[in-house]
Amino acid sequence: MLSGSALPVMQRLFCSASPLHELADLELTLRPLDFRQAARFWGIDDPGLALLVHAVVGGTLAYQHYCGDHAPSGPDDFDAWMCRVVLNPRTPLFLEAHHLLQEETDHWDRALCHSVLAAVASGCSTQGEIAECLGIPLTEASHCLALLQANALLHGEPDAFRPNLVRLHITEPLLAFEHAAIWPHRSALEQQEVVKVWRRVRPVFDSAVARPHFAQVCRDWVMAFADPAVFGARPSTAAHGSLPDPVHHADLEADVVVRGRVDVRSGALLSVGVARWDEVMDVHHLEHLRRLLALLGARGEEVAHTRCACYSGVGFTPELRSAEADGDVVLVGLDRLYGGR
Repeated sequence: MLSGSALPVMQRLFCSASPLHELADLELTLRPLDFRQAARFWGIDDPGLALLVHAVVGGTLAYQHYCGDHAPSGPDDFDAWMCRVVLNPRTPLFLEAHHLLQEETDHWDRALCHSVLAAVASGCSTQGEIAECLGIPLTEASHCLALLQANALLHGEPDAFRPNLVRLHITEPLLAFEHAAIWPHRSALEQQEVVKVWRRVRPVFDSAVARPHFAQVCRDWVMAFADPAVFGARPSTAAHGSLPDPVHHADLEADVVVRGRVDVRSGALLSVGVARWDEVMDVHHLEHLRRLLALLGARGEEVAHTRCACYSGVGFTPELRSAEADGDVVLVGLDRLYGGR
């Protein structure tokens, strides 16, 4: 039995030119656990804590062992767990993101790969935005992005409203966490008191790691766990969508755009939703979605049966709950994400 975490290395071991090629009886790729499975694996019952831990280590089973088989004892222990385990230079997890990038990118320019991942983690999601952020030619950025996608470190998917616009995101949560929050503070973590460094980093973690990760978990919930009746049909895709607003001269964003299948044409628009990790959601979020639907309708999209949805990690106001009772909006909180349909 041969096993390894570096996909390119394993592929080379068993390629057609390798002497091992004809000896292989089984090739099995193990995927990370989904967010619900990961919570059970780590033994975490609190959904808010489970999401924070998943935003750091994802669903990779080995990372629990890298953490000394220690999970936070509760929500109040998360910051202390980060300091004593994740950001502890003596634990194997501390340099795992660095080793992962080294293994997967082989002999490529790793400094450029780090810079590209940092740009994506900071919010740049298209090739043009990444090249502009780094101040490099588009062709140079494209070559690096192609490498990272070929090694499954980046994933691109079409914008839900503009299919020709491909948006990129980091597939491995540990890499996203590293490049959004930790990379600029590596030397400080090795030289200064970890608690003080984490106190500076925590706001960045909340905004650049937890918030987009929560939105991705909401999209994963739609595809894997939501009852088809929630959106009126079985979802085909759940993606981020943005549309230029000619009135306010800014993009109108939707974090969870759900489409179903309609023959071979573009999928029917089942739902548009916004996800807010750290906001109590109110009727103004619903109004945002209604403005977006009006704009989509003016562009020829069929929106008569499209359902508005709000996803929150904190909760919803009574007014929004009342709108839910009237059938005007679908509300999805952490309890529903981790235990409901």
